[in-house]
Amino acid sequence: MGSIAYVTDLEGSWGKLASFCEGSPLVGLSDAGVLTVAAGARLVFGGDAIDRGPFGRKIVATLLDAKRTQPDQVVLLAGNRDINKLRLVRELRGFPPHRAPRELQTAGQGALLAFIFSHTMGAKDALAHRRTELELEGRPLSDDDVAQSFLDDLEPDGLLTRYLSVCQLSYREGPTLFVHGGVTAENVGADPWHGERAADVDTWVDRLNTFYRDSMAAFVERRMCADGTPGWSELVDYQAPVRGTRNNQGSVVYARTTNDAGHPVLPARSVVDRLLADGIDRVVVGHTPVGDCPALLRDERGFQLVMADNSYGRVDRAPRVHIVDDELYVYGETELDSGERRIVEYELARTERGPLGLVDSSSGALVKAKLREGDYLLYRAVGEYRVEQHAEPASALDQRDLLPPYPG
Repeated sequence: MGSIAYVTDLEGSWGKLASFCEGSPLVGLSDAGVLTVAAGARLVFGGDAIDRGPFGRKIVATLLDAKRTQPDQVVLLAGNRDINKLRLVRELRGFPPHRAPRELQTAGQGALLAFIFSHTMGAKDALAHRRTELELEGRPLSDDDVAQSFLDDLEPDGLLTRYLSVCQLSYREGPTLFVHGGVTAENVGADPWHGERAADVDTWVDRLNTFYRDSMAAFVERRMCADGTPGWSELVDYQAPVRGTRNNQGSVVYARTTNDAGHPVLPARSVVDRLLADGIDRVVVGHTPVGDCPALLRDERGFQLVMADNSYGRVDRAPRVHIVDDELYVYGETELDSGERRIVEYELARTERGPLGLVDSSSGALVKAKLREGDYLLYRAVGEYRVEQHAEPASALDQRDLLPPYPG
């Protein structure tokens, strides 16, 4: 296994992309905004390039250019915030969401798009962020102009279409598996088209990516099914919550491995057993916010889950996740409940043991990360993106009953 640099859920924040590259020996970002990957290394972007910041188009163009110039060294995963924009070519052109008020269904595209973003995509500020970006580009700024810019990007040769066409749903590098959302009992091995289970992880990854490629080809061609539904509608459904819920555990794009409060947990033991049997002992995901820095979860066999979405954290910088010769390296920042800022930095060999990645059975706090000075970061999600996080020395953890963070 070579060297991998991983970042996820940039969501329109250029500052996060810049901070991810800052000081990294594996990736670089020039003053001109050109993203490059070092010889012998690979960049994996975990998905969700847009929506919550004013540089979504710039990030998409930058990632797309990196993929074009270094195709074998750049892997782009599609996130739900990226894929769900495929809906707009229908919903803004005569087929609005059923939830849209009647007066909006006949209003201008801008008003309808504002409703779609706020009420169906969890992106209430996306229109304003796009307007800011268009202003920087010197383009028209009316609501309808902003809406049209999204449709332009979704033309067959549009920026977002070209970007999504080179993305994928899953990637395996040796014993490490990358998906945007999560691996669960409901989705492991499942073919999105037919529901049947693949015999092994490699077959599953191939089927996921074939489903995605074929769906994107249908979108580019604007291919319609015999019943009049778009040929890409199954992909749109796959990346979204199941109707009437906030979850979709059957999707590697939208699944979450958390409890009801949003606190990270490992996949079920049966899922980990299957992954280990197929040579996968590390899963890396984004999608689910986990505070300021990546959350590491481990079991007694050395299986690792790395959750790296810090989009609702107290620190507005992207963490760095590197996997070098199968050793995990994490660098970032965290703000403790006291307001103190601390540096997160550690290297972890696969065979290394210790408290990192385990959960305190009495408090439920996850030993989430190791701080540069040697203390450990304890973390607990308490719902609605609210978290508790404090530092403790290793000696204090020696007195705790620490267990693998399996659900239940």
